Amino acid sequence: MRILLAEDDSLLGDGLRAGLRQLGFQVDWVRDGEAAERELRTQSYTAAVLDLGLPCKDGLDVLTAIRASHIATPVLVLTARDTVPERIRGLDLGADDYVVKPVDLHELAARLRALVRRAHGQPQECLTAQDVVLDPASRTVRQAGVSVTLSNREFDLLQAFMLGAGRVLSREQLEQQLYSWGQEVDSNAIEVHIHNLRRKLGNTLIHTVRGVGYTLLREAPPS
Repeated sequence: MRILLAEDDSLLGDGLRAGLRQLGFQVDWVRDGEAAERELRTQSYTAAVLDLGLPCKDGLDVLTAIRASHIATPVLVLTARDTVPERIRGLDLGADDYVVKPVDLHELAARLRALVRRAHGQPQECLTAQDVVLDPASRTVRQAGVSVTLSNREFDLLQAFMLGAGRVLSREQLEQQLYSWGQEVDSNAIEVHIHNLRRKLGNTLIHTVRGVGYTLLREAPPS
């Protein structure tokens, strides 16, 4: 999952970026509100972690602006403002969750996974399609009860497909979910990862929509 982190505290931001990356997230980090709003308007993120006390533009103003523009990216507010009225205001303005500093890294990751599941209409902790079960917390995949070993990129790609099951996703959309800033992307990287997923999980799961992209079939096609 590709996450936008908006945090102006260098020490905290660096720690959160490193920690979330270790837990399997792709993280882009900005340090002011104007940059946060620009990224949310122009890039595709699975979720955003938004500090309220940002320079240039306050986090609540960023939240107000993106929701007014119908940008539905799930937002987890991270702030030192711990009064009840502040929390209520943030939630009313469109935040999906609210965490007060200092925050435990594993709790933050769990909350991000939960709000992403809710945003995609997935109430269960594990994602399922056909006979494949993906556990985002443990980053494990099982097919028909048997463990399947995937690379980190293959896991992230399968997770993107399962969150968007039934939708056609273009190569560009998939690249935006798999790669953060500064990471080189080979022109055929997505095709290679899809080939590997089909080799490991079979050919019925991911369907090519010629000229458009790819889609994951939640139910196996009739034989």
